[in-house]
Amino acid sequence: MSQSGHSLPQRMARNVPTELLRSFVAIVEAGSMAQATETIFLTQSALSLQMKRLEDVLQQKLFKRDGRKLILTPIGEELVSYARQLLALNDRIMSTLGEDAEPDPITVGMVQDFADTLLPDVLGQFRLAHPRSRLVVRVGGSAELLDMFDRSRLDLVLCLGQHGDRSGATWKVVGHDRMTWIGDPQIAERSEVPLVLLEPPCRFRDAALRALTQERRDYRLVLETPNLPALRAGVRGGLGVSCRTRRFATAEGLPTITGDALPAVPEIETILVRRNHLADAANELGDLLAAAAGG
Repeated sequence: MSQSGHSLPQRMARNVPTELLRSFVAIVEAGSMAQATETIFLTQSALSLQMKRLEDVLQQKLFKRDGRKLILTPIGEELVSYARQLLALNDRIMSTLGEDAEPDPITVGMVQDFADTLLPDVLGQFRLAHPRSRLVVRVGGSAELLDMFDRSRLDLVLCLGQHGDRSGATWKVVGHDRMTWIGDPQIAERSEVPLVLLEPPCRFRDAALRALTQERRDYRLVLETPNLPALRAGVRGGLGVSCRTRRFATAEGLPTITGDALPAVPEIETILVRRNHLADAANELGDLLAAAAGG
C-alpha cells in the first residue's frame, strides 16, 4: 500500500541526563566511586545505581572490573570526551542565562608563602571581574594540597617544587624564588646549628639538611612543627634558623642570613596545577595567580 501523503514515524529522540554524565566524569577524574563521593556528595551505592541507569540509557557497558578495580570500556573512554563537552556547554548556558543560578564554588589551594603575600591583591582583582563567584581557599603544604587535588577537592593549586604529572590536569612553572636561610645571623655562627623546620614531607627541610650535610656542618633540630605560624614563632623567638623563600621572609619581616655563615640553598619553582575543563571564571583566577606568582 502506498505511503504517499503520510510521513513515516521517526525514532523518538532520547536524552542523556546531565546529572548522570556529571557523576560519570567525577568517577573518571577521581579514579574510583569511593573517591568521587567526596566531590558530588552521593553515596557509593547511589553512584553505582546512577552508572547502571546511564548504561541502560545508552545500552552500552561503560565499566568493567579488573579484580577490585573499575576500568573504562572502549565505549566508556569515548564517552568521557563527549560528556565533558556537554557538561561544559550546560554550565556555560547556566552561568550565562540562568539569572538565579548559584555558581559552584571555585576551590583553590596554596602554600602559606602566597596566602600571606599575593592572595589579597589577586582576590581584589578577581572580585571586580566576577562579583558573584564563590571561592573556597585552602592553605597548606604542597603535598597536602596536591593530595586534595588528586581527590578532586581542589580546582587550582599554587605550590612549590615540581611534583610530576597529574591525571586530568595540567601544570606549569609560573615563577622562581631562591630559598634563603632565615633567623638571627649570630645563631648561624654556632658550631652546631639549631634548626626550626617543618615536619616532612617538606622541600625546604630536605634542602636545608642536604646543604648542611654536604658541608659537614653539625646541626640539631630544636623545633619541628606541621605549620608555618609555629615555625615563624620559633625563628622570631631565637630558637634557631630555618629555610624558606625570600618572598616569605620579606612578607614576615624575618631577617635573612647572607654570606658564608651557612651553605647555599637552591632555587625553587612555583607551580600552578590546574584541572582541565574548568569554567571561565576559574581559569581567569588561575591566570591571575600565575601572573602574581611570576611577578
